[in-house]
Amino acid sequence: MSAMQAIADRVEIEALRAELTDAVMMRDFERVASLFTPQGVMRWPHIDKEFISREQIRAGVEWGQGLWEFFVQNVHPGVIRLDGDTATGRAYIQEFGRMRDGASHLNYALYHDHYQRTPDGWRFSERLYEVRYLDSTPLAGSPLPAAPRG
Repeated sequence: MSAMQAIADRVEIEALRAELTDAVMMRDFERVASLFTPQGVMRWPHIDKEFISREQIRAGVEWGQGLWEFFVQNVHPGVIRLDGDTATGRAYIQEFGRMRDGASHLNYALYHDHYQRTPDGWRFSERLYEVRYLDSTPLAGSPLPAAPRG
């Protein structure tokens, strides 16, 4: 693999990770699912959930987002290890929000990722979520009204 190809692959994988975060935050569940391979896997072991296939991932993320009154996810780049048409990596996560049942939630976590080059570009083949810190102290703030989308 040339140095330029490795740089391009890293940029494309970072763009994939950013696209997924944006799709989740914008509640675009079809786009979320499209960023996985057809038999991709999303694992949330902290709540004993696993979704296999784009259809299950779409439904699972929609179900999960439906639990939140409001939700904010910040993703920080982590390592990417390239191996031809596959790669592995980690992304570091900070999330907070309030659930519809009134419970508050703040966590720091990691995504452990597997990526696959496809004819449509890089896609997630597996994403495992590992919560490292959880704080359920009631949040002092509240969400502002949603800004118009444009």
